[in-house]
Amino acid sequence: MKRNALILTSTICFAATLSAAPIEFDFKDSKGVNNIVFKLDAPLEAINGTATGISGKVTFDPDHPGAVKGKIIVQTASMHLGNPMQKEHLHGDQWMSAAKFPEISFEAVSAKNVKAEGNVTTADVTGKMTIKGVTKEITVPVKMTYLKGRLRERTPGMDGDLLVLRSNFSVRRRDFGIQPGRNEEKVADEIVLELSLAGAAPR
Repeated sequence: MKRNALILTSTICFAATLSAAPIEFDFKDSKGVNNIVFKLDAPLEAINGTATGISGKVTFDPDHPGAVKGKIIVQTASMHLGNPMQKEHLHGDQWMSAAKFPEISFEAVSAKNVKAEGNVTTADVTGKMTIKGVTKEITVPVKMTYLKGRLRERTPGMDGDLLVLRSNFSVRRRDFGIQPGRNEEKVADEIVLELSLAGAAPR
């Protein structure tokens, strides 16, 4: 009897340990669906573009979602504008300097105001934003949706979990040395960012 109780207790403890393990999600998307929309709304012109060269890894614990950590990386050269001349200027040395600074990144450090309801968690995530070699600490609102066992629905033939991230926030180009104060009638100082990302944890 004691032996059976010991086995049962050990099994429960082992199962609890497994359920509490954080999961690492890979945001390198072979489908090219992950994207970031950037918008600049100046008095004379509105600029809308996208970036799709996204990678990075995020560690998420479904039992402790506020402990989220990780880094999202965007290839600067993947930033796209519909106007070819604007796109060339965007990648050039005077603006984003894509050749010299090939990556833009956000590294999550901590989370507060964490609210979980079912498989959806919202939080204010503080992290390090790096653009053109300049790093600033910022706090952004993030919605995280944990989809257990649903990777196959997005990637046929592959079992695992998904973590969907959504976030809308803004930064100022002056804070990152992107032509501060220049051409603000046509190129707004405020850059609005809309993130739509999904990370995979195959198993």
